[in-house]
Amino acid sequence: MKKLASLALALSVTAMAFPAAAQFAKPEDAIKYRQSALFVMQQNFSRVAAMASGKAPFDAKVAAESAAVAEFTGKLPWVAFGDGTDKGRDNRAKPEVWTDKAKFNDYANKMQVEMAKFSAAAKTGNLDNIKATMAGVGGSCKTCHDAFRKD
Repeated sequence: MKKLASLALALSVTAMAFPAAAQFAKPEDAIKYRQSALFVMQQNFSRVAAMASGKAPFDAKVAAESAAVAEFTGKLPWVAFGDGTDKGRDNRAKPEVWTDKAKFNDYANKMQVEMAKFSAAAKTGNLDNIKATMAGVGGSCKTCHDAFRKD
């Protein structure tokens, strides 16, 4: 049993040593992964944004849960912008994602910082706190989309 546990641990450590991009069998898988993560993030952020703008009734519990999901999924897509994922069906990323990777990564990091502020505000259950963070998240998304997203 100890040998089996040791083998499992060794395999786990070895698997973690591979580059994160190796998790995708094909570039299309990476594209689908990042688009899915961004979609889930956007849906959860939009749910809270609708509350903040008065288009939906405010529910503090739903807002906190949705903001937490948006924050978490906002960390996921970036690994899926690896080599070979610049082409493919339904790829809306501009070539600049790969030619200006430092700027792209900087924008992604800024969005994650703003999303963390948004999630923390939502945990307070105070709508005014949430509203105060909306522009930061929306602005960081827009800045990145303007520079790195087609259409």
